[in-house]
Amino acid sequence: MSILRFLGFGGDEASSNTHSSDSETVRRIVKELEAMDRDKARYLAAFAYVLSRVANADLDISDMEIKKMEELVTRFGRLTEEHAVLVVQIAKSQTLLFGATEDFVVTREFKEMATHEQRKELLHCLFAVSAADDSISSAEEEMIRRISDELGFDHDEYINIRSGYNHLRDVMKNLPGSS
Repeated sequence: MSILRFLGFGGDEASSNTHSSDSETVRRIVKELEAMDRDKARYLAAFAYVLSRVANADLDISDMEIKKMEELVTRFGRLTEEHAVLVVQIAKSQTLLFGATEDFVVTREFKEMATHEQRKELLHCLFAVSAADDSISSAEEEMIRRISDELGFDHDEYINIRSGYNHLRDVMKNLPGSS
């Protein structure tokens, strides 16, 4: 199965490398991604998709959030920048097109394939994406909390990780005496 098909971009025609509208660079990247180990491709696809859920929590995926997602997918997926850009763009498109129906399913799949440490890394990455603009909105925080539950974290684990980002949380910035 091609990574594009796994991410929901059509059937056999999506895995073809002969789309006349694709540049040579896009065709090369798609070919390399399709050659990737299937489990790694599934992991990266789910990882990027869950990141895009948080980026879209406020119904706007900013350029700063996209850049942060690309950086995280590059680092944690050990991908080239070109591959990360493609993976993030596909995940972003899928989130915008099918988010409401796919969110829980993809997050559950990630939970099943990831170790506890990988899920903790993802939770940290979710805060990093939401803080790409130096602020974590209430909508983003609520989405992270929901994803945390879906990933199987208990309240204490979530609070422990979130505490590292308190200085960026909008709700904390608005407290009397905070500056």
